[in-house]
Amino acid sequence: MFTGIVEEIGEVTTYTPNDPLSKNGTTLTITLPSTSSLLSDCNLGDSIAVNGVCLTVTSFTLSPSAQFTVGIAPETLRLTNLGSLRPGSRVNLERAVRADTRMGGHFVQGHVDTVAEIIKITPDGEALTFRFRPKNREVLKYVIWKGFIALDGTSLTVTAVNDDEGWWEVMLIAYTQERVVVAGKKVGETVNVEVDMTAKYVEKSLRGYLEGLLGGSGSSEAGQGEEGAQKGKGLLEKIVEGIVKKQGSA
Repeated sequence: MFTGIVEEIGEVTTYTPNDPLSKNGTTLTITLPSTSSLLSDCNLGDSIAVNGVCLTVTSFTLSPSAQFTVGIAPETLRLTNLGSLRPGSRVNLERAVRADTRMGGHFVQGHVDTVAEIIKITPDGEALTFRFRPKNREVLKYVIWKGFIALDGTSLTVTAVNDDEGWWEVMLIAYTQERVVVAGKKVGETVNVEVDMTAKYVEKSLRGYLEGLLGGSGSSEAGQGEEGAQKGKGLLEKIVEGIVKKQGSA
């Protein structure tokens, strides 16, 4: 579990696809700034979010420079943009939270839902507004105005969303721009997206109940069960949207 508050920006030192000398498949080694304390309490097997993707530390060293290596599974490469990383790429880093951690962002699992393309960047004083279009538009049902979203592992607030056109926006203030990699990306580049998991839990909990309630009447007429299930799904989505919207505006 993570918070979406980036602790450090690291630099990719090596990216080795399907490393034949490793049991970890594709491997990624990341070097930290000389002032970083990210690995001060590191142990093998620890979880570190790399651009919002929860990965396992397979080796690390503190000298002559602090760096660590992670393995990336094929499924992770298919669902995220980690396959586009190369030596010199900068990445957001965050250690898994402890029980006494301040929750400055929101609950982030490090499990990416989809990637999104930057389609517009608009300056607004010292701030920058980024507009994103997701590869999988299904995630838009979980994205609401003032709701939480994690982009490359950064906890951000949605400032605008357009379901019909299929995009949402976030604003990066000057302070944030200096501390996350998203600010340095250009139109056409992508980010890893994890939507607020609260909405997904609510949806899963209610879907079976509502579909059963509206579609499981025991009627023998063909199509009534399916029709009821569709009504239940539509009602469920409205309920989920209302709950998440209320939480986001609290």
